[in-house]
Amino acid sequence: MILSKPLTAMFAGLLLLAACGDPDLVAVNPPAIKETVRIGFASVEVKDVSLPSYAAADEIAQQAPDGTMITSKVLWADSPERAVGLELSRNLARLSRKRVASEPWPFEEDAAATLDVRFTDLVAGTDGVFRASGQYFVGVYEGRERSGLFDLSVPYDPEAGPAAIAQARGQVVLDLAKYIARKGLR
Repeated sequence: MILSKPLTAMFAGLLLLAACGDPDLVAVNPPAIKETVRIGFASVEVKDVSLPSYAAADEIAQQAPDGTMITSKVLWADSPERAVGLELSRNLARLSRKRVASEPWPFEEDAAATLDVRFTDLVAGTDGVFRASGQYFVGVYEGRERSGLFDLSVPYDPEAGPAAIAQARGQVVLDLAKYIARKGLR
């Protein structure tokens, strides 16, 4: 059987696409929470988080000692800004056992406080340390507003690949939720 040139080209293109395949997707599994942290608000709205462009990208990146970002074809399973915001609100809800949700606020009555988190860094280093730094702001409808800085890190095995990076991100976001609950939401 002889194929025409257009059919041959189309068949070759399909084979190339099949060989390339879809990039791998990595999800962050929430770490176990074994404690409760008291906060001073009955409800908290977590505003959309602000991430640096490399951390907001779909590709999982690592930072080399010279500051260069190294990306792979492995992608986060969810948009990082959305996912980090949901992780943070879920962790705060589980830690505090209070009504916590990310924006848009799903309840009719306004939240007692709002939380705005702006990351300066959220990155896995090739040195085996996952870092998160930035600033948080707590808006209060009745009471004293506050803000604070954070600089957290967790170790991970850089040889273990994207799954280890995802596990480290999950842990550092949980650590951030604990930190903000203790320092900013009292």
